[in-house]
Amino acid sequence: MRLGNFWTMAVAAGLIAAMGTWGTAAARAQNAATPLVRFLGTVKSIHGSTLVMTTDEGTEVTAEVVKGARMLRVEPGETSLSHAVPLELTDLAEGDRIRIRGRNAPDGKSVYALEVIAIKHLDIQAKQEREREDWQKRGIGGLVKAVDAPTNTITLSVGALGGTRTVTIHTTPSTLLRRYAAGSVQFDDAKAAPLAEIRPGDQLRARGERSADGAEFMAEEVVSGTFRNIAGTITTIDEAAGRMVVMDLLSGKSATVEISAKSQLRKMPPEMAMMLAARMRTAGAEGTAGGPPGSGAQAQRPEGHGGPAGAAGGQAGGPPGGRRGDFQQLVNRLPQAKLAEFTKGEAIILVGTGNGESGDVTAITLLGGVEPLLRAGPRGSQSFTLSPWTIGGNTGEADSNP
Repeated sequence: MRLGNFWTMAVAAGLIAAMGTWGTAAARAQNAATPLVRFLGTVKSIHGSTLVMTTDEGTEVTAEVVKGARMLRVEPGETSLSHAVPLELTDLAEGDRIRIRGRNAPDGKSVYALEVIAIKHLDIQAKQEREREDWQKRGIGGLVKAVDAPTNTITLSVGALGGTRTVTIHTTPSTLLRRYAAGSVQFDDAKAAPLAEIRPGDQLRARGERSADGAEFMAEEVVSGTFRNIAGTITTIDEAAGRMVVMDLLSGKSATVEISAKSQLRKMPPEMAMMLAARMRTAGAEGTAGGPPGSGAQAQRPEGHGGPAGAAGGQAGGPPGGRRGDFQQLVNRLPQAKLAEFTKGEAIILVGTGNGESGDVTAITLLGGVEPLLRAGPRGSQSFTLSPWTIGGNTGEADSNP
């Protein structure tokens, strides 16, 4: 009897062990069958081992960082993990850029994070400040007049207080060439592109070393793009779709403007707009060069592009103390606005990128409350234009390279 009980217990134990082994194998198989997911974005909040991130697409993802997850910190701009250092979950903070990899939880509402790669928000700010200062110190900006691919040179028309001047931009195989894609609004989103894609009339910024006489410029980095500057009134607005139609005062034609999550929307206070408009009227009456921000030679519009000749100036390497830079800096200091704050019939000015053959425009910066500026003179819309370059701006955007 005792022997029979022993064998019964032994068989039962074997079955339990077998079931446990089978269960572990099944769990491993199930995990292996669940594909890894990846998200890139910014930390919104952290509670214990659970973090909420806002992805670059604007959605929110809740991630549970599993025990033993791989966690690394990298410096802004790094393209590999060769210099990454270990990171503790407690080191993460709101605003940090992160990339997580993991598997969707069974409920489909969260993610089990197996890997977290982070760039600290303070590191991003420090890098942006260094780059902004370097672009100011060693940058140049203007309109492309000609491109000579065989000699790897670009002829640039640069706005200056006394008019415009021509500068020859020299590129080499080591020069980093980037270009705004159609519909893109962020400087950091510019993609690598060959010299052949640069066209006369494009706006261009370069960073490098200029010759003693300023006529030659050896470029280490070049960013170019085709932009549209529009000044007019809103005829229709669709907040849900993130879209508005604007009647362009200069062309007399309507333009459909897409508002993306990265578009900068701002509104000028009435007193500021009235002050600038008064300066504009005074300058027009006196016929002096002490006119409004961006007036004079810089306000000329190149054929076919709707952009000001000096729009790449200001912080982009325009003349020190240049008035267009002053206006752009005023705009940069204004608080962010929401699309719901804009109304039909409101006067706006904007700078944006084209969306290909559709003719639509994606706004980079859109400024409301400018009716006094547009009423100050028949061509007031050309005297106040916005720079398309967002580097170093108060956008809150971060390097996208974790």
